[in-house]
Amino acid sequence: MTTYAIIEAGGTQLRVEPGRFYDINRLPAEPDTQITIDKVLFVQEDGDISVGQPLVEGATVEATVMQHLRDRKIIVYKMRPKKKTRKKQGHRQDLTRLMINSINVSGSSSKASKKAAPEEPAPADEADEK
Repeated sequence: MTTYAIIEAGGTQLRVEPGRFYDINRLPAEPDTQITIDKVLFVQEDGDISVGQPLVEGATVEATVMQHLRDRKIIVYKMRPKKKTRKKQGHRQDLTRLMINSINVSGSSSKASKKAAPEEPAPADEADEK
């Protein structure tokens, strides 16, 4: 089972996992800084589930601000039929890219794990080969 949390950041709720990055609405933080998000609504850690009412007590998410960027352009087009009224407008949302480092629940943390090297198979007994 994977460890994940549902957090509130940038005015939206988001499901996050350690070791992944997410684009959220612009946060007032400089790139390459560590931030702590304490608005954690739900945590699932190796089968243990913590549901907040509305927030999980003592749960935090550690993240690193990677960069600030802008989303792709969307077109907002308003038209009133038969009135010769048209309005075309573009919009690009300001975003912040976050790398989730760890999810902490009351002291214990689950960090981004590196892929473990495969274990060596146990040596076969000589009796099995005969």
